[in-house]
Formats: sequence, C-alpha cells, structure tokens
Amino acid sequence: MIVNLQELERRVLEAADTPPGAPLPTHAATTVEQLLTALEHGDVRAARRGDDGVWHAVPWVKRGILLAFRAGRMVEIEGGGGSHSPFRFFDKHTVPPRALRLESQVRVVPGGSAIRRGTYLAPGVVCMPPMYINVGAWVGGGTMVDSHALVGSCAQIGERVHLSAAAQVGGVLEPVNASPVVIEDEAIVGGNCGVYEGTIVRRRAVLAAGVVLTRGTPVFDLVRETVYRATAERPLEIPEGAVVVPGARQVKGAWAGEQGLSVQTPVIVKYRDEKTDLATALEDWLR
Repeated sequence: MIVNLQELERRVLEAADTPPGAPLPTHAATTVEQLLTALEHGDVRAARRGDDGVWHAVPWVKRGILLAFRAGRMVEIEGGGGSHSPFRFFDKHTVPPRALRLESQVRVVPGGSAIRRGTYLAPGVVCMPPMYINVGAWVGGGTMVDSHALVGSCAQIGERVHLSAAAQVGGVLEPVNASPVVIEDEAIVGGNCGVYEGTIVRRRAVLAAGVVLTRGTPVFDLVRETVYRATAERPLEIPEGAVVVPGARQVKGAWAGEQGLSVQTPVIVKYRDEKTDLATALEDWLR
C-alpha cells in the first residue's frame, strides 16, 4: 500500500494524460491497483466535504478510476461454483468484485449481491441481497443497503443511512469535476426512490417512498415557503432534517388545464421531529 498520496496522484495524472491510442506508462497497472486499494482503505475519496459544508469532487481520483477501465483487459470471472458454474461474468480485470473478509466487519447477507473493487465500506455496513455497490463509492458505518438498492460509482453515503429496497443512488465519473450524489449521515431514503445527478441529501433528511430527485427537479418547501433548485454552480440540495414526499403541481396552459394534467414534484411537508424518529426507530433493531 502506497503511503505517499502526492506521488500516487502524480502517477495517476501522468498515466491519465497519455493520448488515446498511445501505450500507457509501465507503472499504470500498479498505479491503478494502489489507487483502488487506497479507496478501499478510505485513504482517498472521490469527493470530500469542506469545512463550509460544500462537497467537492476530487478530479484526480475520478481520473484514476477511469484509468482503471482503460488499463484493464476483458477477462472471464467466475461467480462461484467453479468452472461449471452457470454464473460467469466478463469484465475488466482491474475492477473485479471486491474481496471482503470477516475482519472487515461488513455484513453481506447471501443472495446475489455484488460489491466492486475500489469501494470503501466501513465496519457495520449491512448489505441485503440483491444489491450493488459500484467502484469509487464510499459507505459509512452502520448504513444498510437494502434489497435491489444501487449505490452508483463515486456516490458518497454517510453513517447510519438506510437505503431502502429498490432505492437508486446515481453515480458519476464524467465530467471528472462533477460532484457525485451525496447522502449524509442518518438520512433515510425510502423504497423506489431515485437520487441522481449530484444531488445532496443533507443529514437526517427523510425521502418518502417514490421520491425522485434530479438536477432539474424543483423541490417545494411548504414549511419555509421556498423552492429549492439546482443552479449552474450548485447541485440540488435537500435541507437537513427535511421530510420529503412525492407531490404534484398543475401544468400551465389552457389545454393542460382542460385535461387536468400535473407533473411529479417532491414536496417538503415537515422537518424531522420525535414522531418521525419513533417511526424510524426500527432501523437500530435491523442492524
């Protein structure tokens, strides 16, 4: 494991700057291996939160992950059961499924889940089958990734988060300066939710089942009587402790009005209180 992260960054950028079609530096394979190991140990991350609370992408790390695909070759990967197993996969040799050990203290329940190389999983993470965590993701301690949930590439998931069944947390590798989706500590993402395009869900927020958040989604706050939108400089942010439910708003125009049309709109109906916490207390028991 390399300890000099400045040297690792230099070598990642040197290899990543190699023109298309030109041979990569001889150190490219070992550089990718060291970067993915550093990601798994939590020594580097694809995005970091500044002291001001603003999240920033770490472009050289994302470029290193892209380098892993460029430097990889297609191989056949056994899914268990030896050479006669019906579960066989074909992927780049640099990003195979991550090998976890008991001492990692990550609970992976049997049933078809996959965790890719280059992910950080803190002790106490619970993975319910089937679910998938992609390369570059960071998942904090005590978080539960429930059945059919997806944690996309470079997504940042905080501590004691519950990603409910079929929740989708989008990933982003390009552009390299774009921040990935962030779900901060103690947030709850309900079943069939979708959080995409760099959206930030601040700590202790609750997304009710079926809420979909994208860069183009306006969120209406009934409590503070304001509307949250992404800008050219900043992603959409859900405030700390907000409770968001699926809503609808009328489509403008005479014809749309005649048809009674409306579009889906997330709505903040309250902020988290003791009653909300009691309703989610089952999380501790599940862990």
